[in-house]
Amino acid sequence: MDEVDQRLISALRHDARASLSDLALTLGVSRTTVRGRIERLRRSGDIVGFTVVLKGDAARDPVRGLMMIGIEGRGTDRILRQLNGLSSVRATHTTNGRWDVIVEIGTPTLEEFDEVLARIRRFDGIAHSETSLLLSTRKSAN
Repeated sequence: MDEVDQRLISALRHDARASLSDLALTLGVSRTTVRGRIERLRRSGDIVGFTVVLKGDAARDPVRGLMMIGIEGRGTDRILRQLNGLSSVRATHTTNGRWDVIVEIGTPTLEEFDEVLARIRRFDGIAHSETSLLLSTRKSAN
C-alpha cells in the first residue's frame, strides 16, 4: 500500500460517499485511478466494506466506555465468550501490554453501565480492571 492508497483510505474514512471525481480531485489523480485502486484494495481485503452510521446508532448508547481487563491464568477464551454474550458489550479486543482484553461497553444509563461493570468483575479469572467513560467522539470509523 503506497501513499496514494493511504490518502484514499483516509478520504474514504472521512466520507465514504465521496464521488470518484471528488476523490480524484482530492488525491490529484484520475477517476480511473481512484476506481482501480478502490477495486484493488477491496480484492486484496484491505477494504472489507463500506458502512453508514445512522443518527439512531449514535444515540443508542448515551453511556459508553472502555474497560481494560487483566486476566489471570489461561481463561481468556472463556472470558471472551462470556463478554461477547453480554448485550451491552459492543466489541472485545485482545491486546498486549498491561491489559489482556479491552471491552467496549454501551448502555442507556450510568446505573446500567455500573451493573455491567460489576457483573464482568465477578467473572472467574478477572484479576484486575480499569474503566474509562467515553465523554465525546471526535472521529469514528463506524
